[in-house]
Amino acid sequence: MHDIEPYYNWRHIYTSEEDEHSPFFGREYSEFEFTQTIYNYYIHPQWDDFGSRTTYLKVLMADYNEGYTVIELIGEWNDAIENDIMTLKREVMDKFMAAGIFKFILIAENVLNFHGSDRDYYEEWYDEVTEENGWVVVVNMPEQTQYDFRKLKLQRYLELMEVDNWRIYKPFHLFRKIDGELNLRLTV
Repeated sequence: MHDIEPYYNWRHIYTSEEDEHSPFFGREYSEFEFTQTIYNYYIHPQWDDFGSRTTYLKVLMADYNEGYTVIELIGEWNDAIENDIMTLKREVMDKFMAAGIFKFILIAENVLNFHGSDRDYYEEWYDEVTEENGWVVVVNMPEQTQYDFRKLKLQRYLELMEVDNWRIYKPFHLFRKIDGELNLRLTV
């Protein structure tokens, strides 16, 4: 797991540690010290800790003019024991919503397990973003993880979507592609 780095090809456009609205503003990273773990497996030091012991993230882009953010996740999404959705909502998403972001793209290809619990925080987040014409999309979640996610019918609140080769897009183009697909789904 220590070899899996957050996507870095947009760093010339955005870095969360330099964004005063980001929960990670002012953070400093080591390229050589591996201190964070998920179940005793070290992860790359560029991932951000937001208070979960099983999930880490990296804010790849936050565009306050367009009102969207792209966040990459790694680890195990565990609501049953860790209540990761509550921590994610309170520590990260609420801060972005306070700054005017209501469209969230969560890249979940490195989320290898999902353990669900209550829907309360999903419903709360959904209500808050849709009130502002926003949405939450989970991109490229592995099939086995999606199975447990769908079992709890959480796709009612967070849209699951596959985007082939999302890394070939610039952030704005990825946002436009996803936004366009969501608008097509609503009109059909």
